[in-house]
Amino acid sequence: MSDRAELTRLTNTGNGNGNGTCGEKDCPNVYRTAKGSFLVQGDLANAFTPPTGEGLVEIPEETLREAFRALGW
Repeated sequence: MSDRAELTRLTNTGNGNGNGTCGEKDCPNVYRTAKGSFLVQGDLANAFTPPTGEGLVEIPEETLREAFRALGW
């Protein structure tokens, strides 16, 4: 697992590239790790029980779109 200092926040950065509805508050976000993988922060979902050590989170479509824009995708 990545240390928070090794994460690049891709969404709700306050740079005007996304919806900016959350600013610096803890809300749905996408982070990129130093090794190039992604972490997603969102509301816990109960759609099904994931395997041990995994979890489900729900994030708005706009949050993913903002992350894609930040990556230039």
